[in-house]
Amino acid sequence: MKENNGLKILFVSAEVSPFAKTGGLADVAGSLPGTLALMGNDIRVVMPRYKTIKSDMMYLTDFAVLIGNRKETCIVKETEVCLKTGVKYARFPVYFIDNYNYFDREGIYCYSDDAERFGFFCSAVLDMLPAVNFQPDIIHCNDWHTGPICMLLCERYREQPFYKNIATVFTIHNLEYQGNFPRSTFDLFNLGEDIFTPEKVEFYGMFSFMKAGLVYSDIINTVSKRYAKEIQTVQYGEKLDGLLRKRSADLFGIVNGISYEEFNPSTDRRIYKNYSLETYWDKKGNKTCLQKEMNLPVRDVPIISLISRLTGQKGLDIILDKMDALLAHDVQFVLLGTGDEYFENAFKNLRIKYPDKFSAYIGFNTTLAQRIYAGSDMFLMPSRFEPCGLGQIISLRYGTIPIVRATGGLADTIIDYDEDNEKGNGFVFDEYSSIEMLQAVERAIKLYNEKPEVWQQLVKRALSLDFSWDKPAKEYTELYYLAIEKRR
Repeated sequence: MKENNGLKILFVSAEVSPFAKTGGLADVAGSLPGTLALMGNDIRVVMPRYKTIKSDMMYLTDFAVLIGNRKETCIVKETEVCLKTGVKYARFPVYFIDNYNYFDREGIYCYSDDAERFGFFCSAVLDMLPAVNFQPDIIHCNDWHTGPICMLLCERYREQPFYKNIATVFTIHNLEYQGNFPRSTFDLFNLGEDIFTPEKVEFYGMFSFMKAGLVYSDIINTVSKRYAKEIQTVQYGEKLDGLLRKRSADLFGIVNGISYEEFNPSTDRRIYKNYSLETYWDKKGNKTCLQKEMNLPVRDVPIISLISRLTGQKGLDIILDKMDALLAHDVQFVLLGTGDEYFENAFKNLRIKYPDKFSAYIGFNTTLAQRIYAGSDMFLMPSRFEPCGLGQIISLRYGTIPIVRATGGLADTIIDYDEDNEKGNGFVFDEYSSIEMLQAVERAIKLYNEKPEVWQQLVKRALSLDFSWDKPAKEYTELYYLAIEKRR
């Protein structure tokens, strides 16, 4: 490990917790920069200023941004995040790219002009740097919304001395979401036709934001080592596996961490009763309260939970295929999520069919999510694919034992107990199969019922694990130095 003398880092994300969030990207963008700041880096975060963001912020500057054949005004505003962990203290600014036409709307995504909105954002981020007098060593781009930054930096800005030595790291949080838009989108960036080719940013006749990041960034990483290998295959590569294999020497995997301040069962005010490794038995009080809140009978049976976006990626089809068999056991099942109407309706029907065994909250509720993590015994994640997954890491933090399929970050973080009694922290199955999933759940139920003292040791092991950002932040620092070395 190189000595960290303090890098200048611009961290770019379409969503950042607590300002705007739809999923795990916001959690990462809201917690990794803080750890990097505590390590002594000069890190700044930049994101769009959506209408829903009500935080206090100050005006910094404004300027015109060229989009196609016209100019749009960018207003830069700023707030500050302050952190204290033990004796360490750090603060870092968060910049907001504001434009009434593009961002004064409800929600974040799913507008017909998303290509133009995030194209503007990418151009504005680069134009902002001299305006706020910040010349980073690294621009850390996250997911498709930021891909064109890497392209613009290389194809338009690189000749300017200010930008000459800025290196880029591009993180894939989920390759399935690529930002592929009509050919006309490319015209927004005012670049030469020689760039719209299959070797660069053309993707089956479309302009791909994701591909722009993959082609032009100095270093690529994704959010687990297993997923970094998986996306180089036809099965998981989403038609970009050839490009990723070509850049395999520049492709790395780093498992996400979580904020151990936000997710802390000993201090979390959202859960019913606080507990820790030293008072792990108080977890049971959360279980009783969760049963009452979810209108389930208060009984000492295993509670299996699922907190998820309700989409096909998450393995919901194999859950539904075996739910009758699963609920034939003396268990209760608690679900929290929102998403595809088909899955929402299927789980609503199960709530009617099994009122004493199955309870579902269809929607988004962060307080209830924490109560489910704390009050459950087991946490089910049978994903078809999972770049990293935060649910299994959060569940371990609360002493709730994951049952997962061995894919992506689930494979990197969960060790099957039956395979390794000494290090096992969950139950794992390999094949994407409802039968294998049910067998893994049944193994967990059997251990819970037949060997309660062993189960308690498993809970204590989970509570003692460290999935904080400390180790991943050091790995990201190594990537930053690698990108700088490659660029210079």
